[in-house]
Amino acid sequence: MLAVHNWWHLALYHLEQGDIATTLALFDEAIDGHRPELALELVDGSAMLWRLQLRGVDVQERWLGLAERWAALADDGWYAFNDLHATIAFACAGRDDLVERVRQAQARAQQRDDDNAQMTRAIGAPAIAAVLAFNAGQYDRCVELLRAIRNQAQRFGGSHAQRDLLDQTLLAAARRSGQASLANALETERRLLAGQRSVH
Repeated sequence: MLAVHNWWHLALYHLEQGDIATTLALFDEAIDGHRPELALELVDGSAMLWRLQLRGVDVQERWLGLAERWAALADDGWYAFNDLHATIAFACAGRDDLVERVRQAQARAQQRDDDNAQMTRAIGAPAIAAVLAFNAGQYDRCVELLRAIRNQAQRFGGSHAQRDLLDQTLLAAARRSGQASLANALETERRLLAGQRSVH
């Protein structure tokens, strides 16, 4: 079950090296080529396309197929981490109907008394609102929402590499909203953290 996720990590490495062609090839072949329907694999698809899109790569056609496969899970509302990645695909594919289904599922989820209800209230719903704001060009609003949750995002599930999607979105929103000081601070933080990882 982790085969696709391992390919995702390799694609992430190439993306960080600026090798867009190899990243896209890995997405089209190893990550999405078998038309996955498992949430675990669909998450990887959304996460990779969103990162590429943040870098200005045109992946619009790829979003359409991914959103169609996410559609079967739009009403689940059982795991806020999955809901975010489904919503990213729906929003980028222009499927407002499916975005609304996820938001309704999250509203129902928040009425339950379980861990996911807490994750959805604390992180999931604000993260979705932030992504939708970014997609609508409301970058100031995106920054506001993500700054409020980034220090507790570990409650949300996923690995550090997966949750980095939120920080990358925050950085892109800060740049696009003209918040240069914040963007510079976030970039410095990323360099320092990368340096600590390389030492250890």
